[in-house]
Amino acid sequence: MKRLFDILLGCLAALILFVPVLLVAIAVRLTSKGPALYWSDRVGRNNVIFKMPKFRSMRVGTPAVATHLLVDARSHLTPIGSFLRKSSLDELPQLWSILAGDMSFVGPRPALFNQQDLIALRTEQGVHTLVPGLTGWAQVNGRDELPIPEKVKLDVAYLQRQSFLFDIRILWLTFIKVLGSDGVSH
Repeated sequence: MKRLFDILLGCLAALILFVPVLLVAIAVRLTSKGPALYWSDRVGRNNVIFKMPKFRSMRVGTPAVATHLLVDARSHLTPIGSFLRKSSLDELPQLWSILAGDMSFVGPRPALFNQQDLIALRTEQGVHTLVPGLTGWAQVNGRDELPIPEKVKLDVAYLQRQSFLFDIRILWLTFIKVLGSDGVSH
């Protein structure tokens, strides 16, 4: 049922968001050098690596690490990068990953391929068996501001509580958080 929900909502979102996606892609290209999309190596279900697209909010050549590991993350942002991140518009291309089956609308956020500490903790707790999500329980409870052990605790709580109604609640809370740009550190 979850996969069917992802496909139906993903197709509906793709239709509704086609024009905004196109406009954001053009804005990214006009305001910085490089492609509109950045394809990031991410850890999916059962720790399988997949390519996840995002609108490029960082300058070409920025190291492929979690932004909290950059000395000055703001200096790597494109002219519209901060806006894209705070509004979560940089996440829109992930509809592709949802329709392709690499992601779901709700689940733990996919780790970067090199976030070994996060990957190890999730694997130890069984979270790696879940399909990663566009949003998740950790995102609505702190997003960028959470330390890794706290994120994993929330991911485990999601693993234990997952249901269709819980996913709907998380989607609603995500909508509220995105409107307020809550939990975005840059």
